[in-house]
Amino acid sequence: MSALVVFGMTTGISQKWLTDLDQGLAQANKENKHVLLFFTGSDWCPPCKRIKAEIYSSQVFIKYAEKELVLVMADFPRRPENQLSEAQKKKNYALAERFGARSFPTSVILDKKGKELQRWVGLPQETADSFIGKFRAVTK
Repeated sequence: MSALVVFGMTTGISQKWLTDLDQGLAQANKENKHVLLFFTGSDWCPPCKRIKAEIYSSQVFIKYAEKELVLVMADFPRRPENQLSEAQKKKNYALAERFGARSFPTSVILDKKGKELQRWVGLPQETADSFIGKFRAVTK
């Protein structure tokens, strides 16, 4: 068991994705960060799984996000075993309506007040490094 703990600590893969935008904005204000709002179908959408695995779980993104972003996920799972509470479903659908998220994955950068700065729809055809460059260009 200790080997697993050491592995988790050395890889740094643990990442905290909030599920409440208001909480994310409060944290962004406190820490003077931007918010990444990620709309996903985590258990059925192949491009969503790929962006999460190849970009949002990469070491370079994790390091960037720790310093610059508060991460908020609005998930829309389909499998019965992954269903969210009714309250969380309502929050996620309200967020999708508010931000006009009609396809997955959709990634939205918000300022700390909740104003949309930029959005990307679909799977980026680039590395995590170059995708982070787009984030940096928008948040400077």
